Amino acid sequence: MAVSLTENKRIIAVGDIHGCLHTLQRLLGLMNLQPSDQLVFLGDYIDRGNNSKGVIEYLMTLRDRYSCFFLMGNHERMFLDSLEKGTSQLWLRNGGAAMLESYGCKSGFDIPEKHIEFIQSCFYHLETEHFFFAHGGIDPDMTIQDNLHYMKPEDYCWMRTHLRSTYLENNRYTWKKTLVCGHTPMSRPIMLEKLIAIDTGCVYTDTPDLGMLSGVILPERTVLQTENIDV
Repeated sequence: MAVSLTENKRIIAVGDIHGCLHTLQRLLGLMNLQPSDQLVFLGDYIDRGNNSKGVIEYLMTLRDRYSCFFLMGNHERMFLDSLEKGTSQLWLRNGGAAMLESYGCKSGFDIPEKHIEFIQSCFYHLETEHFFFAHGGIDPDMTIQDNLHYMKPEDYCWMRTHLRSTYLENNRYTWKKTLVCGHTPMSRPIMLEKLIAIDTGCVYTDTPDLGMLSGVILPERTVLQTENIDV
């Protein structure tokens, strides 16, 4: 029976990991995890960093101990498109080569079937009474209901419109819930009434003010971070 995400227990959302296994493990260690905790991973588990394989394996083992929910990131979507549509060059140019190296293979088709199935099973969005989770985001000029009706699910992997200053400065979002997202690296998390954005560029250690992995504990909105220790 499928387990639903609920606000009756702690929700811990984790930003973009990008193959940084040890950094992920350190962040979760800071969370003082309890058996009842629900872990929401916001996507982009793979590519760019040096251990995509290790991250996927670790996430799969976490399912045995916690209620885990995995969102589809744009990098997972690019990987699947490379298999389904033959667009491997786009994926490889955007960090896919690092993923192949971590698996010791030359093609995405050589990646273990269980790992591919794990990626295929990721959600495009999750929703609770007060929160809406998506990797990239949703259209800020539409309600959540209209987003779900008019947008393609894969659009949630790429959306960045909601991060424009015209929306951020006035918290001007049509939706009623709080969007929790990753995807767009920034120097510190954004914490607004209707927006929580926690991609702090874990894998980009050479870029000033980035190189942190962030997570947020809900509903209290407590942010925890750790520096990248995989480089």
